[in-house]
Amino acid sequence: MTSTAKPISPLRQRMVEDMRMRKLSPKTQDYYIRTVRRLACFLGRSPDTATAEDLRRFQLHLVDEGISSITLNTQITGLKFFFATTLNRAELIANMQPVHEPRKLPVVLSRDEVARLIAAADSLKWQTAISVAYGAGLRASEVVSLKVSDIDSQRMVLRVEQGKGSKDRYAMLSPVLLERLRAWWKFAHAQGKMLPGGWLFPGMNPVNPSSTRQFNRAVHAAADAAQINKRISIHTLRHSFATHLLEQKVDIRVIQVLLGHKKLETTALYAQVATDVLREVVSPLETLQPS
Repeated sequence: MTSTAKPISPLRQRMVEDMRMRKLSPKTQDYYIRTVRRLACFLGRSPDTATAEDLRRFQLHLVDEGISSITLNTQITGLKFFFATTLNRAELIANMQPVHEPRKLPVVLSRDEVARLIAAADSLKWQTAISVAYGAGLRASEVVSLKVSDIDSQRMVLRVEQGKGSKDRYAMLSPVLLERLRAWWKFAHAQGKMLPGGWLFPGMNPVNPSSTRQFNRAVHAAADAAQINKRISIHTLRHSFATHLLEQKVDIRVIQVLLGHKKLETTALYAQVATDVLREVVSPLETLQPS
């Protein structure tokens, strides 16, 4: 039987090895490879033949296609790795600089909207997963990567392994969230949907976890069912978690730790959307004496 798999080129193989040497995540490796492939398609020839002018035209092409600043910067990072590391020709990429990313205020749900969203999810599994995302402030990938063994009911924490930046951390586990997790665990075990010590939110095959795409679809379906008109995603729950904690007078440095933020400035963004905090500030207009 002959194999139909397309052989990998020596150039790509070298780039893969360079990424493996630096222990880049599989997701990052895949994205960098696709970025270089996109450049090759644009040029119509091997990417290692690109000139500085070719790269300038490629960046203009990406901008004209209307891709976001975040996507553009990620692609520039992938190309910098390819030219500077794999080809050892950093001078070619010197003029491809990241563009400014406009900072937008995050969408935040009210407490009532969060409750409606959870109640509207079409299964106990997704009700619990949404509760975890909001109740512990976790990212989508962190929620679906949880295992039963990550629940520490003695210390009342959730262990988050290899979160963003390949860092482990602990997230808060409230009594209400623990009870919801226990209810889901009992139900899933009774239905044979969860393996002992396996994924907390297994996929159709319990050997594998649910995907972030499945989780996102469940959240969007719940938002439609709850008639929440805001443009939301799973990350909206994380934004809401941080904002509501700030409104509860939790120290912003504590929130920074709970979210796993490297910089305090990132967490400080929530001060701009914590409306309860803003309402408590007395305007200087109120202190003016009538003339």
